[in-house]
Amino acid sequence: MSDIKVIIMDVDGTLTNSEKKITEKTKNALIRAQEEGVILVLASGRPTSGLMDYAKELKMDEHHGLLVSFNGAKVVECQTNKLLFNEAMSVKEGQAVLEHMKKFDVKPMIDKDDYLFVNDVYNCNVQYKDKPFNVIQYESRGGKFKLCEKDDLAAFADYPLNKILTAGDPEYLKENYEEMMEPFKDTLSCMFTGPFYFEFTAKGIDKAKALDTVLIPMGYKKEEMIAFGDGHNDASMVKYAGIGIAMANAVEDLKEIADEVTLSNEDDGIAYALSKYFEDLDLNRAI
Repeated sequence: MSDIKVIIMDVDGTLTNSEKKITEKTKNALIRAQEEGVILVLASGRPTSGLMDYAKELKMDEHHGLLVSFNGAKVVECQTNKLLFNEAMSVKEGQAVLEHMKKFDVKPMIDKDDYLFVNDVYNCNVQYKDKPFNVIQYESRGGKFKLCEKDDLAAFADYPLNKILTAGDPEYLKENYEEMMEPFKDTLSCMFTGPFYFEFTAKGIDKAKALDTVLIPMGYKKEEMIAFGDGHNDASMVKYAGIGIAMANAVEDLKEIADEVTLSNEDDGIAYALSKYFEDLDLNRAI
């Protein structure tokens, strides 16, 4: 049996394919691993609500799996829904970011309860791969949110925010992200999480911090963890885990720091890698 006791995975571009689905082979491999006592961790920029369906599909609610959401700002235990870690920006910090974003051609999005709040639900597109992409619809559906408009998000946000998501055309963000983050570069975590996403979270928040804060007190060691990712925001956990694996479709920066590169998210990259580390486990056998 493998020494791996924790499998950590980003979701979009890693666990799921381009249709946002978990392939059967990957699903079977992960359920088999849990049956051998391994715990699964989904670590994503998504809100917690956007991870629940995948967790249930993988039976994580039967095996004490963990959900790391908002790029590491919150951790929830699937089986009990217990909140294990939560670190949000202060109200003042969140409002300052939202006020500053008014100077830029970006679409800020914040959530509360069942709602995703935006300025204008009809101003919803960014240019991606030379086509308009409805990013507000994508975020609201992915997070299982209803949509609500607020003319002034800064004034509305009188509560601590785990994350402020801004979306914009990739070229525009590349040209303007430094100015967007300038007032907050020493007080918040500011990062690209995709070509058309730039996000703000509390200072020091990333996926590795969330894992370290929760898993180490539970008795797990870094050497017993394997982490899979594809984006810039996966770098901290890929470096943190004993084995850090980049998908074939990952950004080049992540491939450079990973211990190895597996197949893509379209080609069961997670299952392929796990088959090497769990040699005595039949990961290909249907459940």
